[in-house]
Amino acid sequence: MSKRVLYLHGFASAGSTGTATTMRNMLYPLGVNVVSPDIPTSPLEAQKMLKDLVAEEHFELIVATSMGAMYAEQLYGVPRVLVNPSFHMARLLTFRGMGKREFRNKRQDGAKEFKVDKQMIQEFQQVEKSSFTRVDPHEKEIVWGLFGTQDKLVNCQADFRKHYGALQMSLFEGEHFLNDKVLSKVVLPLVKDILEI
Repeated sequence: MSKRVLYLHGFASAGSTGTATTMRNMLYPLGVNVVSPDIPTSPLEAQKMLKDLVAEEHFELIVATSMGAMYAEQLYGVPRVLVNPSFHMARLLTFRGMGKREFRNKRQDGAKEFKVDKQMIQEFQQVEKSSFTRVDPHEKEIVWGLFGTQDKLVNCQADFRKHYGALQMSLFEGEHFLNDKVLSKVVLPLVKDILEI
């Protein structure tokens, strides 16, 4: 029986991101199937879709980066690895400017761009209210935070430390966006450890 990992991508990305593809290629020979959906651009839709997905399907582990890690933190009950989590998307987008954005990766629906507007920011504010609401001793044992020392986009180490503790945190040499080196040297060893493969 193969094990299943859910990968959640970052902002302006897609399930087709290179990170998911690399993880799939590295883990498939070990009997692990990586599922990587496109996350809806509407934060409220995304939150509901991901909660439904996790309720309906069984995943041994969730690995998520940046915005995806903000959603993943709220998917209680499943072991989760949060890489460079971005817990304050509303604030980040308010200061980074509104308007049209292009997707960095190919979306299944063929969409090439989307719009950051007041409604999206308000929805992120609403979604963020659900962060850290069900952290208990068990959750503190099944959530790990990985943080790049050169991440110039986001730094949510203090938020993670406050809720999950310093013991669940690791720093790695790297930036906000993952590359194959960080994946193979930092993320995958932890994934294998958690999945016991």
